[in-house]
Amino acid sequence: MSLLRLLLLVLLMGKGDSVCRLQGSAQPPELFQDGNLVIGGIFSFRTMQDYVINTFQTIPGVRECKNFNIREFKFSQALIFAINEINKNPVMLPNVKLGYSIYDNCGTMDILRASLALVSGLNKEVSDDNCTKAQTVQAILGHSGSEPTIAFTKVVGRFHIPVISHFATCDCLSNRKEYPTFFRTIPSDYYQSRALAKLVQHFGWTWIGALAVDNTYGLKGMALFIKAAQEYGVCIEYSEAFSSSGPPESLQKIIEIIKHATCKVIMAFMSHREIKLLATEMYRQNITGLQLVGSDAWITDNSLTDSEGRSILVGSLGFVVSKAQIPGLEDHLRKIHPSQFPDSQFVRDFWENVFNCALNDSSNTQNKKPCSGFESLQNVESYFTDVSELRFTYNVYKSVYAVAHALDNLIKCEDGKGPFLNGTCADTKHIKPWQVLQYLNTVNFTTEEGERVYFDSNGDSPARYELVNLQMSDKGTMEGITVGIYDASLPEGHQFIKNNIPVVWGNSQTKEIPVSVCSESCHPGTRKVLQKGIPVCCYNCIDCPAGEISYTMDSIHCMKCPPEYWSNKQRDACILKEIEFLSYDEILGSLLALFSLLGIFLTVITTLVFYCHKETPVVRANNSELSFLLLFSLTLCFLCSLTFIGRPSEWSCMLRHTAFGITFVLCISCVLGKTIVVLMAFRATLPGNNVMKWFGPAQQRLTVLGFTILQVIICILWLTINPPFPFENMNHYKDKIILECALGSAVGFWAVLGYIGLLAVLCFVLAFLARKLPDHFNEAKFITFSMLIFCAVWITFIPAYVSSPGKFTVAVEIFAILASSYGLLFCIFMPKCYIVLFRPAHNTKKHIMARTAGNDIRL
Repeated sequence: MSLLRLLLLVLLMGKGDSVCRLQGSAQPPELFQDGNLVIGGIFSFRTMQDYVINTFQTIPGVRECKNFNIREFKFSQALIFAINEINKNPVMLPNVKLGYSIYDNCGTMDILRASLALVSGLNKEVSDDNCTKAQTVQAILGHSGSEPTIAFTKVVGRFHIPVISHFATCDCLSNRKEYPTFFRTIPSDYYQSRALAKLVQHFGWTWIGALAVDNTYGLKGMALFIKAAQEYGVCIEYSEAFSSSGPPESLQKIIEIIKHATCKVIMAFMSHREIKLLATEMYRQNITGLQLVGSDAWITDNSLTDSEGRSILVGSLGFVVSKAQIPGLEDHLRKIHPSQFPDSQFVRDFWENVFNCALNDSSNTQNKKPCSGFESLQNVESYFTDVSELRFTYNVYKSVYAVAHALDNLIKCEDGKGPFLNGTCADTKHIKPWQVLQYLNTVNFTTEEGERVYFDSNGDSPARYELVNLQMSDKGTMEGITVGIYDASLPEGHQFIKNNIPVVWGNSQTKEIPVSVCSESCHPGTRKVLQKGIPVCCYNCIDCPAGEISYTMDSIHCMKCPPEYWSNKQRDACILKEIEFLSYDEILGSLLALFSLLGIFLTVITTLVFYCHKETPVVRANNSELSFLLLFSLTLCFLCSLTFIGRPSEWSCMLRHTAFGITFVLCISCVLGKTIVVLMAFRATLPGNNVMKWFGPAQQRLTVLGFTILQVIICILWLTINPPFPFENMNHYKDKIILECALGSAVGFWAVLGYIGLLAVLCFVLAFLARKLPDHFNEAKFITFSMLIFCAVWITFIPAYVSSPGKFTVAVEIFAILASSYGLLFCIFMPKCYIVLFRPAHNTKKHIMARTAGNDIRL
């Protein structure tokens, strides 16, 4: 048994096949140069692939790529140029020759194959002598797309090989936990998304559509943009995604959405492949009038110039990295020849395409003349040889130098100052990629252009963009014109700077900025009213309520005016409230003043009539002294009404109420005196009654004086304790200020008014009792009637005064004064004046004696 085991062991250890074989087919690089240290590169010289669904019943093969992507080929040449430049530099990496291994693959799956080939360093079958001698690259440069970069970086990261991208902008790649070996010389989409959101906000576009490529780059970028846009008050009408390698139905669905949408601005976060398909389909279906805003993945892609839908893209705006110059690159590009890359099928195809000829070893000789061998790019003007706008190409150049500086620092490390354990340095004869990764984290250098190159803790570069506008040149080609810059390092509010170059808008070639809003802006004087379940950019505009204003566009609140102010008709400014008081300038004030003056005039005329006929029996029989005093008091009453008209002041407020109270008491006291005289006169006509001696002229004067002094005392107390004062009443009217006289002490006011009322009632009662007494010319009846009018006026005055608004309160008070004054004037004096002026025959002693049956009583 033991012999059988020994025999089996010998057979297993026997010499077998001496060749190491790869599990699968070897994949050689497209461009290769040997060196002591090799830098890998992955680019897509061809970009388009047919849509294929892998069944995985067989091993998926390398899919055929179509078309040319000259920009990617230029990227690879920038890498080669930088490596050759470094190799010629005696200061950097002395005695070290850098090599390159560049793969040309399109499609995520084939790009992943290329990355694994760079990791393994094996590209063919090798013998057992050098089976383990794999030439692993020190770093991998590329890819231009975020989705492929995400795919292979996760794999490459397991082997601690640094990956430096010049174009992969997906924010997700900043995650150091998932992508610990990733660096990039282009800013993250985080900054680009915020820059695009600020751009949209800057031009007032609050209602937009968002489209993205259906991969991590597009979806992540669109999500970042939507989040930033919403922070700036921008709403998204729709957000969709599709892929150039996806089913055609997805693109048609998006086209239908665009047709029926109301927004006029589309944010396109996709690559040049998807934007070509989108623009072509929009062109075919005649969808015009839309403004495209693009990401840096396509906004300056030269291949768009030849696309069918390029007219749709004219006027597009987008941010792109700053352009720079690479001295000597143009000369390098013009010296390229197929003989330099004998194993590159792409270089042969490129050469045949540029010169429209067939090389000797080419399989595609149909309809093409043989190449003469004298073809040269020296005199060829094309995008490939154009170095006037090097943007992403310059990023490739910086990436190579970043790796070179890391290797140079590694090689020049001094013992004890190294980054590894105990300050040790790396073995320069056996440099490992993870050691290069360590040095890349601390790279910090300045290019000949003056740009500082470094990586932050996430492997990102500083964010600075140029705002590019796609315009048609005089040559009929589409060019990206720089119309502004965005620098994330500047303070908020100063990051976006626009220059004076005019912008072409959309595909309509108009000079007017397109309008893309869900609802028109709310003008000053209105405010936004949001609707439940509808985006905040869709709203209604309603007028601000009276007394409130909004003075900015799209205000969400109306601001109340200060108490002394009120909103104007437009509700966009607060103006001083109208101050209302009864003035001489208005009709009501003028009419009341006119009636006051008329009353004074009539009173003066009556006084003159009485004075001129003071010796006549009628005047003498009516107690001329009290009559003149009554006429004087009526004149003061009419004058008193004028103090109520005009702007209230401290003095006018005190004067109007006290003058009114005192003059009316004087007036009523005179009437009361005349009434008492009538009663006393009747008593005096009785036989044996000598009552008139107790109420002669002296008693009459004392009676009037006593009643008046009592009112004066009430007024003095009122003015002393709490006098009337001017007051701005803002409660009665919202839009007006009523300038009125506040009563001060309401008790004082009603005491004055009550005292007048008391005298008036007393006078009315006495006159009523004496109305049928046989006095001269029915004196008691006229007094009764006048006091009836007086009392009626002032009884109705109270409710009217309380309920009248504003200046009408004063008008009611003046009307009461005038009405009662006119009542006294007309009722007491008009009959006498009539007799004096028009019935002089009745104004005789004989006539009076006849009426009184011989009684001549001098009142």
